[in-house]
Amino acid sequence: MSPSPLDNPFYYLENFRQVLSWIGQRYDDLLDDEERRFIDDFAQLPQPAQALLVRMVMRKGVLFRASKLTYAEIGDARQAAAPLLACGWVDDQPHLDLAMLFALLRKDELSQCFKAHNVKASEKKADLLERLLPVHGHVQPLDQWFSGVDEVIFALQVMPLCDRLRLLYFGNLYQEWSEFVLADLGIYRYEKVEFSLESRGITQREDIDICLHLHNCRQALDAAEQLEELATQALAIQTSNPWLSMRRAKLLFKIGQQAERQQQWPLALSVYAQASYPGARVRRIRVLERSERYAEAMALLQQVHAAPENDEETQHVARIQPRLLKKLGQGGVIKRKTRAVTRLDLSVIPLPDQSVERLIQQHLAEEGSEVHYVENALVNSLFGLLCWPAIFAPLPGAFFHPFHSAPSDLYSPDFYQRRASLFDDCLAQLDDERYLAAIRTTYVSKFGLQSPFVFWGTLTPELLEQALHCLPAQHLTRWFRRLLQDIKANRTGMPDLIQFYPDQRRYRMIEVKGPGDRLQDNQLRWLDFCAEHEMPVVVCYVQWAEAVECQAGMG
Repeated sequence: MSPSPLDNPFYYLENFRQVLSWIGQRYDDLLDDEERRFIDDFAQLPQPAQALLVRMVMRKGVLFRASKLTYAEIGDARQAAAPLLACGWVDDQPHLDLAMLFALLRKDELSQCFKAHNVKASEKKADLLERLLPVHGHVQPLDQWFSGVDEVIFALQVMPLCDRLRLLYFGNLYQEWSEFVLADLGIYRYEKVEFSLESRGITQREDIDICLHLHNCRQALDAAEQLEELATQALAIQTSNPWLSMRRAKLLFKIGQQAERQQQWPLALSVYAQASYPGARVRRIRVLERSERYAEAMALLQQVHAAPENDEETQHVARIQPRLLKKLGQGGVIKRKTRAVTRLDLSVIPLPDQSVERLIQQHLAEEGSEVHYVENALVNSLFGLLCWPAIFAPLPGAFFHPFHSAPSDLYSPDFYQRRASLFDDCLAQLDDERYLAAIRTTYVSKFGLQSPFVFWGTLTPELLEQALHCLPAQHLTRWFRRLLQDIKANRTGMPDLIQFYPDQRRYRMIEVKGPGDRLQDNQLRWLDFCAEHEMPVVVCYVQWAEAVECQAGMG
């Protein structure tokens, strides 16, 4: 058995060196002088200093007690930090405000530090901090706060720079250095994709600043900061990078939603109008309607009718149109008829810790068929297995580091168009029986690798073989083509259960609705699609057997 990367006590340092090497090779033209100097100088540091810096970079925050930086492979932290202090990457005399001090010291230390304030043993740290803030609003080094304390505080000075390097490597600030450890442990395994020099998410220096700005704006939105100022900042961001344009559009859409929740209608309209993100036009119509600007809402609705972006948009405007016509005094319209879906009514006894879907699965299995609780897992997985070569094709900008579970442009409007010939080649295998071998081969050769479509935990060999035996290739083709029309919207909403009849090589899908549950919009669209193409699907409406018996007794 080959040794694990984690057997090396400096595994994290090796990973960090790998990142710096990768960035130096692929992004040197985008680096500024400070970043180049950091990469060069880091390589010249003694190994304990390198390791200590990386340990701090990978921990939370930028302030650390030296006594807490205990790592056997590094040794004495104060000694290891000396070269870091010399080059200014770490400061051992940071000025601390009271909140910082409280975050670093224990309650007993704070009691000693502020003994003049009669700290009681029962007093909580939070209460003590609130009591002391009015009289200690200044900042100063630790030894001035706490005279004679045998402790050193290290303040990491290069965290913003290291965040920029992490951004260059991952293309975002949501993926952490722990990605390496999870991969080393085999918890996450990724497809190996060939990287060309064109395979970079960030292609200009200004892209780095835009990424950081978008990230900061999103954090500010999550923190519920001033919405109008945040919207102004987001609207001012301009980029020609398609990948960043999508991220900007999504941010604007989120800001618009928050403005709606706060009933800031003009702000919501302004943001939605410039957010070229799926769903933004429908949200604009709703805001115009709530603002009683019915004529403008109807004009925009008619634009959507003429060129809908997807089935979801069509569904929403069909629901809004009768209300608008009524408010404009133009009478109602004939509602779009949905295709009839077979109804199945069942009563079962509720059991603790058993979902209604599992109860119906067991109930139907007792009839002698094979029933699986798959929801969105089965169709997505079969699609992901058959189209693996197209999904993981090394197109420029799609993959730019080894930890991609999906192409970076998966939800971009041109995702399919950029790979049309590749997807068409994969789906052409459904015209004969080549798809069977292709899916089985990919299942074995790629088993366990991260995928945006394949649910390895659900797709057992038994389920796979039953699906390939009972699902007609024509139905697979229709499902897969629908997925490609709008991956974000259409990968969900599929029926909960699938029931196989292997002897007859047929199946039926079952959407389960417990007492009081209603069909969601994406479920209605899938049911309508299946009914349109005469695919066997039913909606099972469940009543609890006890309730049914009670009603019968009352009758």
